Amino acid sequence: MPEPRPKLLAERRAFGARVRQARTAIDLSQEALALRAGLDRSYVGQVERGERNVMLDNIYRLARALGVRPGDLL
Repeated sequence: MPEPRPKLLAERRAFGARVRQARTAIDLSQEALALRAGLDRSYVGQVERGERNVMLDNIYRLARALGVRPGDLL
């Protein structure tokens, strides 16, 4: 599988950083966020590291679990 282009990778990392920032602001572990969002903990870690291309449904799940608007994560 080809590697993502540098710009796409930077965008994924920026999204992941915003997820991590929102999560740590409310003192939530990755595991607790995953549980609230109905996602696997390893998936949340991959999102935060910019390793996943997150689909829209999961952006909404993460946003709801974090108590923020989806746009706040983008």
